[in-house]
Amino acid sequence: MTDAAVVGSGPNGLAAALTLARAGLVVEVFEAHECLGGGLRTEALFDSEVLHDICAAVHPMAPVSPFMRSLPLREHGVRMMRSPAAYAHPLRGGQAAIAWNDLDATCAELGPDGERWRSLMLPLMECSEDIVRLMLSTQRTVPPLRALTALAPRMPVHALRLGGGLRTEAGRALLTGVAAHGIGRLPSSAAAAVALLLGHLAHTSGWPIPRGGSGAMAAVMAAEIEKLGGRIHTGVRIDSLRELPADRRITMLDVSPRELARIAPLPAGYLRQLSRYRYGPGAAKADFLVDGEIPWTDSRLSQAATIHLAGGRGTAAEVAQAEELTARGVLAERPYIIVVDPATADPARAVRGRRPVWAYAHVPNADTRNPLALIRASIEARAPGFGDTVIAERGMSAAQLGEYNTNYVGGDIASGAMSLWQTLVRPVARWNPYRTPVPGTWLCSSATPPGPSVHGMCGYHAAASALKEQGLHTEL
Repeated sequence: MTDAAVVGSGPNGLAAALTLARAGLVVEVFEAHECLGGGLRTEALFDSEVLHDICAAVHPMAPVSPFMRSLPLREHGVRMMRSPAAYAHPLRGGQAAIAWNDLDATCAELGPDGERWRSLMLPLMECSEDIVRLMLSTQRTVPPLRALTALAPRMPVHALRLGGGLRTEAGRALLTGVAAHGIGRLPSSAAAAVALLLGHLAHTSGWPIPRGGSGAMAAVMAAEIEKLGGRIHTGVRIDSLRELPADRRITMLDVSPRELARIAPLPAGYLRQLSRYRYGPGAAKADFLVDGEIPWTDSRLSQAATIHLAGGRGTAAEVAQAEELTARGVLAERPYIIVVDPATADPARAVRGRRPVWAYAHVPNADTRNPLALIRASIEARAPGFGDTVIAERGMSAAQLGEYNTNYVGGDIASGAMSLWQTLVRPVARWNPYRTPVPGTWLCSSATPPGPSVHGMCGYHAAASALKEQGLHTEL
């Protein structure tokens, strides 16, 4: 007997499956890949002992997500590891702006902008729990008053003029580099929300990396599902809901809106709504196996696991210009790039001096160009001699990333354009965004609220909705 079938074993699919299993349901998960995890996959690419994260690598939302916090990570030997600085941003002249985990250290670093940075971030830090609750909600509930009070004077300023109030290039670049994680035009309301959310988390719970790689979190969820009697099938591609167990009462789909339209018998009206769903720019990925640390010109960059690169001088204006071109479907000559050096946070990721380096560039959706040379050159410009440390490398275009993970349509790792409207109303304008018109079928991917990032809350909210219809209750 199967009570619930879940298609897709990404973080939201696993979150939905575990939520249903915790409520006493018999759950089966179906994953097309031989390796489970979706965006949480870790593999040895070049050296059998050195692990590379294939999709997501750094997880600022994991420590604050109610669902992720419910996981017994430590019981399974998984710790969230932090580097001394959450992120950093190289600037002209070989210098860099550093977002240290410690707010005071960051403010001291920013000089004239130090107190402005404090006045921007400290009120958010003081009501961080309420802000996270708002951002990770279904977007259909009354927002916490403290969160609104903290965000109301800041959101409009940075939605219209990102970095408004910050006067140094270091301060503006530090904030704009975070905003660009939203993958879209700058400034915008969605980008401002990303900047304020991830920016203040840098000084609270940080931007951690799971010990052993992102796949470790997926493994914990899978183990908990199986402990509760659930079954996980890998290497099983579902092309129609008819292929799922016939006795199921609930179907959870951790898939893109495009894939939902392909495999589910949806009515014409809902299909028309889905056809209006828009995908954003893509990500093109590079993986390197290197010998030794990255030789950054500013050695302090080795204290941050996450590095933002943009343009020739690293200015906020260059970040915005690159994101504008990318949103228009033009490959920027010097696109926005995120580099992650996991061993900075988790030293065990370096084996015999060899370490993984993870990077992606923002490119037009479905771009077919290999980003390897472009990303390598951008790192080399800030770390002369980087190329000499590279033992092995591979590039994956945005189109290839979309083929590897069908939730990333055209390489869109945000699972949909991050406009204000689509951030609030995804995938369609319905009071219950998870419930589809197909009886007993819910969409639980990051194409539903609260959207992208590894937090599992899309899956949790979808499962909670399904359980409510069954007269069952769940809470975190």
